Amino acid sequence: MKKISFLLCLGICALHLNAQPTFSEHISPIIYEHCTSCHRPGEVGPMPFTSYTEVAAYAGMIEYVTSIRYMPPWKPDASYSHFLDENLLTDSEIASIKDWVQAGAPQGNPALEYPLPTFPSGSQLGTPDLQIAFEQSYTHVGNNTDEYRVFVLPTNLMEDKDLVALELRPGNRAIVHHALFSWDTTGTAQSMDNDDPGYGYAAFGGFGIPSAGLNQYPGYVPGQRVREFPQGMGQKLFAGADILVQMHYAPTGVDETDSSVVNLFFAEAPVSRYIYNNIMLPTPGTLTNGPFIIPANSVKTFHGVWNIPSHISLLAVTPHMHLLGQNWEVLAIRPNGDTIPLIRINEWDFNWQGTYRLDRLIPLEAGSQIHAYATYDNTVNNPLNPNNPPLLVKWGEKTSDEMYYLPITYVNYQQGDENVVLTDAEDLADLFPQHKMYPISPNPASSEVQIGFALEQGEQVWCRVMTIEGKEVAKLSEGKLYPPGHQRISWDFAWLPAGVYMVEVRAGMWRGVEKVVKF
Repeated sequence: MKKISFLLCLGICALHLNAQPTFSEHISPIIYEHCTSCHRPGEVGPMPFTSYTEVAAYAGMIEYVTSIRYMPPWKPDASYSHFLDENLLTDSEIASIKDWVQAGAPQGNPALEYPLPTFPSGSQLGTPDLQIAFEQSYTHVGNNTDEYRVFVLPTNLMEDKDLVALELRPGNRAIVHHALFSWDTTGTAQSMDNDDPGYGYAAFGGFGIPSAGLNQYPGYVPGQRVREFPQGMGQKLFAGADILVQMHYAPTGVDETDSSVVNLFFAEAPVSRYIYNNIMLPTPGTLTNGPFIIPANSVKTFHGVWNIPSHISLLAVTPHMHLLGQNWEVLAIRPNGDTIPLIRINEWDFNWQGTYRLDRLIPLEAGSQIHAYATYDNTVNNPLNPNNPPLLVKWGEKTSDEMYYLPITYVNYQQGDENVVLTDAEDLADLFPQHKMYPISPNPASSEVQIGFALEQGEQVWCRVMTIEGKEVAKLSEGKLYPPGHQRISWDFAWLPAGVYMVEVRAGMWRGVEKVVKF
C-alpha cells in the first residue's frame, strides 16, 4: 500500500511540476518540425521561428492560426487520403500550443529544447547536374497586380537526359508565388520571347504553347519539399530543349526584381519507367455536365471523368482552380466497383496549392475511371470573388477567369506495384541519420498522447507501455513495419489510473524510452 501511495504521489508531484507545457520540452518540437522550414531567414515565412525569443514574440498569433488550422498550410483532408510530406498538427499539439500561450509562453529549461533542424542551403538535393540561371533580372512592376510570365532557359544539351528532379531556387521569395515547368524543342517559345519587349513573355496560367501544357515537370510552391522521383523513374529531357519556367509573381505595391535559378538532376543510369501526365480539362469527353460556364450569382459543381485506357499506377495529383474555387474531390473507381479516395480539399485556397505525391503507388486497371468534382462560388458570399457585382465567368488563364485543371501523374503498371511504398530512403537518411524518440506530447495528459520517433531506414517496430516498476500494461506495436522518417503512434490511455508510465520503442538493436504522466 505504501508503495502504491508513493507512486501516486510521484505522479501527482510530476503533474504539478509539469502542469503547463514549456517551449523547450513541448512546443519547440512542434514549431521546429512543422513551421521553421518556411519561417527562417531567406524563406517564404514573413517572420523567423528559429528560437524561443522569436516564437514567443508571436505566441498569440501562433495559437490563433493553428487553432483554426490556417497554419501549417496543408489543404488535403487527412481523413480522406495521405501523401508524402504531410504537414498537419494533431489535436493534442494544437491544445499544447494553446495551453502554453495561456500559461504565459514559458521557456522552460533551455537545455531541453528540441534541436533546430539543419536546413539545406543552395539546394535541397545536393549539387545539381545542370544549373540554369535567368540571363537577366526581371522587374515585376509594383501595381498590386498578379503577373504570369514565362522565361525560356536554354539547356544546350547535346544528348537526351533522364530527369529525376527539378528544383527552383527563387531569386526573390517575396514575389515568387509559384512556378510551373515544361520544355520546348521547336523554338516557338524562344520566338515568343524575342517578340516580347521585355525579358520572357506574358502567358497567364499556361505557357502559350499547347504542347508545353501537356508535358509538364513538377512545379514549385513555397515550402514544398523537393523530391527525386522514385528509384528507376524519371521524365525525358530532350537534347537541345529549352526549359520553360512560368512564374506567378504575387501583387506588390513597389517594383521588385527577380533572377531565379533552376537546378536539374539527371539519372545516373537510364531509367526503366517514364512518368506521364494526363491533364483533366473541362472539355467534351471529360466534363459530364459542361460547358464550363459559371453564371453570376450561382454555385456550380463540375464533374469530370477520365476513362483510363491501360493498366497504370498513380503517383501524384495536382488540382488547380482560381478565386471562385471552393473544393475538390478526386477518386478512382476500378472496373469491379472498388472506390479509392485520392484527394479531398474541403476549403480551396488559391495561395496554397501544389503537387500532392501519393505515399504509395495506386495501380488502376484499364477500364478504371478517375472522377473529379470541383465546386465554384460565383456569388457575393464569396469574399474572394474578383467581380463585384458577380459576372458570368468562363474558362481562362487570368486570375479573374476560372479553371478546372487536374494533372494526374502516373507510370505504366508493373507487377508488384501494389506493394510499392513511395519513400526515398537515401534522401531520408540525410534527414534522419539515426533512430530517435521524441518527447511524448502532451505530457502530462488525461487521454490521448502522441508517441513520436524517427527511423534511419525502414524497420519493424515494437512499442509497449510499462508502469514505473516495469510491469507491461499495453502493446501498441508488435513488429509493424514502418518506413524511414518521422513516425507517430497515437495512444489513448484514459482507461489507466493516474501515475507515471514508461513508453518503450524498439527497432532492431535500438531502444528509446520516454516517461509520460497520466492525471
